[in-house]
Amino acid sequence: MIEDQTGLLDEIRSRFAHVATCPVQGDRIFFENGGGSLTLSSVVETSVRMAAIPDNQGRDNPASKELMRQIAAAKAKAHAFFNAKSGQVFVGESGTELLFRLLSVACLGAEKPGVVLGSTLEHPASRSAAVRWAGIAGLKEVVVAHNDATGTVTADDYLSAITPDVKVATIIHTSPVTGMGVDIAAIAQAIRKVAPDCFIIVDGIQHAAHGGIDVDAADIDGYVISPYKVFSRHGYGLAWISDRLAALPHNALIGGPEQNWEMGTRDTGSYATFSDVVDYFDWLGSRFTDSSDLRIKIEAAGRAMKAHEASLIDAMMHGTGNQKGLAELDGVSVIGGHKNSAREGLVCLAVAGMDSVEVVKRLNDQGIRTHVRKADHYSGNILRPLGMESAVRVSLAHYNSREEVARFLAVMRGIAEG
Repeated sequence: MIEDQTGLLDEIRSRFAHVATCPVQGDRIFFENGGGSLTLSSVVETSVRMAAIPDNQGRDNPASKELMRQIAAAKAKAHAFFNAKSGQVFVGESGTELLFRLLSVACLGAEKPGVVLGSTLEHPASRSAAVRWAGIAGLKEVVVAHNDATGTVTADDYLSAITPDVKVATIIHTSPVTGMGVDIAAIAQAIRKVAPDCFIIVDGIQHAAHGGIDVDAADIDGYVISPYKVFSRHGYGLAWISDRLAALPHNALIGGPEQNWEMGTRDTGSYATFSDVVDYFDWLGSRFTDSSDLRIKIEAAGRAMKAHEASLIDAMMHGTGNQKGLAELDGVSVIGGHKNSAREGLVCLAVAGMDSVEVVKRLNDQGIRTHVRKADHYSGNILRPLGMESAVRVSLAHYNSREEVARFLAVMRGIAEG
């Protein structure tokens, strides 16, 4: 585990920009990773360097050839990151835009009649795309209800809705509101048993920063992430698609390569900065395995991240040092309960008798950055069934520390005890 190696957490934190200070606010603890992670310093440096290069791809000059080399290298690293032995990866405008693109192609290319299957746990990025393109394609939409008590959805929840006419299915890997992970492989397996040719597309945007993506093992057709939520920068999304999804009719230039999904000139900086992300997983994983295999190191890094985050969540729930945990604070409730093995570095809470907007403000006044989730088009699917108008999202990452958790608990005690 990260905290078992002396000095490793400090070394990790040194690789990120603005770990302990905001360039506007000053000193602060960053517990808003669900809204976008901290950025690797290497990503910042790469972004500046790549933005200054005037050359384009596909030209017969050394600079252009170097750009093409960096794109190819980044794609190879991305395949290792996703554990994809086939298919293709490509960048787009954002994770949301890519989910819309993948679902439009899957729905329009699926045999008719049929069903598009999803769940109420999903972010509106995939739900909105499924609703829109199911309607345009003439497919029926079926939505599985998630478990309000656990804050997740399982293969058993999907079972009664899986029929042979399911042509497209969406799964969210981790909820950005409840913080709970989903066993996408189990759900995909249940779907494949009944509808083997279904196109299965996964929203991995919230999950990616917590390690453990394996598209080959999951047996799916599409996986989308937003790199700004996994230590990179804003301005692009990244998708992996299977060969069978890639072969469906899609937007492309007339006369161009048939299975090219990249629209126009690629931003080499997007690929190069994601390469930095994979290099970071490579470096961190090397602290936990002697293997020289990139994929093995990525997996080792993911396990270390998950273990460290789990220890921080445990401290947040049950206390650390002389600080009481959330479970001991009167009037503080936690979505999904205090003990939930599906939780991935995120706690969504409410304080009785206090608007969550005020809780977030009071935390921020004490230098602790969190975020309010309201029962709106982003989070209403989770909060309304619980009878909640809003909640406070406290989201961690592997570079956060136990000391930061202790400071958060001290402030939360003051808020709860009023």
